[in-house]
Amino acid sequence: MAEIKKLLIANRGEIALRIHRACHEMGIKTVAVHSTADADAMHVRLADEAVCIGPPPAVDSYLNIPNIISAAEISGADAIHPGYGFLSENAKFAEIVEAHDLIFVGPKPEHIRIMGDKVEAKRTAGALGLPLVPGSDGAITDVEEAKKLAAEIGYPVLIKAASGGGGRGMKVVPSEDQLETLMKQAGSEAKAAFGDDTVYMEKYLGNPRHIEFQVFGDGDGAAIHLGERDCSLQRRHQKVLEEAPSPIITPEERARMGGIVANAMADMGYRGAGTIEFLWENGEFYFIEMNTRLQVEHPVTEAITGLDLVREQIRVAEGHGLSVTQDEVRFAGHAIECRINAEDPRTFAPSPGTVTQYHAPGGMHVRVDSGLYTGYKVPPYYDSMIAKLIVYGTTRERCLMRLRRALEEFVVEGMKTTIPLHQALLEDPEFQQGAYTIKWLEEWLAKQGA
Repeated sequence: MAEIKKLLIANRGEIALRIHRACHEMGIKTVAVHSTADADAMHVRLADEAVCIGPPPAVDSYLNIPNIISAAEISGADAIHPGYGFLSENAKFAEIVEAHDLIFVGPKPEHIRIMGDKVEAKRTAGALGLPLVPGSDGAITDVEEAKKLAAEIGYPVLIKAASGGGGRGMKVVPSEDQLETLMKQAGSEAKAAFGDDTVYMEKYLGNPRHIEFQVFGDGDGAAIHLGERDCSLQRRHQKVLEEAPSPIITPEERARMGGIVANAMADMGYRGAGTIEFLWENGEFYFIEMNTRLQVEHPVTEAITGLDLVREQIRVAEGHGLSVTQDEVRFAGHAIECRINAEDPRTFAPSPGTVTQYHAPGGMHVRVDSGLYTGYKVPPYYDSMIAKLIVYGTTRERCLMRLRRALEEFVVEGMKTTIPLHQALLEDPEFQQGAYTIKWLEEWLAKQGA
């Protein structure tokens, strides 16, 4: 057992604040790190100590490993929590943290490395018994071999970058005559974006849903799942709204797939929080990737299970193991999270600026994760998400009614936000019925003229 007394939060914004709150409820002191652009951020104001780690560009501050380690040593921190994004899935960072006798609140470095390589992740997932999308066993380089494989899989096929994500280095190939050209384009994009031109091939699923399972392991061979989240509402491969449970997954499917993912993590000896992402179509699950960190959308899982996932992460990092067994996990009600971005709700152009007026919605089962306050200047250097609105109801219908009311109450003035987008989505009959796929939102936006 290793008791954490002081934890450095290697992140910013709402997730830094989220980690700080969990720490203070556990009696753990916090150290905030920040760029010069974030000197007035809420997580910096509330933390017990704060250390400036560089200028605004992330590469000089939130991605600057030597500066973060120095901040931990200067402040006397015992542990580092990476949050999500930035260094959260950087295996080298996790190794450096542990080499400095600090506790890394996250998975083992080797698991971060395996799951960070899409080809190796797919190979590992298959070996662990997770259902895979039909495709290449590894990287593809030879065009003739690629044509042969594509013919076996059946067109259309998908060419994907082995490193990175966000839709870059990803090409849909409708027929053989376009395969060579699109393979080269995907490789070039991957090289430019991630410094690695390795690509692989998968069957292209026509209109699936994006379903992910929250998992937790103790690092010693015990693991549980906390159900699924439906993250199908996406624009340009970026999630816009998430809900738990999924409107289309049955309790039987949840138990079956949950058991499969929990057993896989137990066999792997996985430590801490992780998310296994699937495409779901016609009752079949297909593994796409694993995120070896806390997810942006973790609050919807917290709402339906009653578990504090950050607290659970810290407990596991200290060596306490999991606080619940699978039999003790209870799913109740429905939760939806809206990501509120500082963007034009029609064009999605970034809209940073000074918050001239701010009022967060409240009431029963309404949660806002945000570092906003009146007078705060939203910097232009980082991700545009400025708040998450999470609403719970005993049923999906009640959840939607509460969410509608909460969005009406939400006031952020001084910049454009995506609050009107979420309000419009809630009025759509297909969304109200939960009848959407990963293509649905972009098609809906096209109809709106966005």
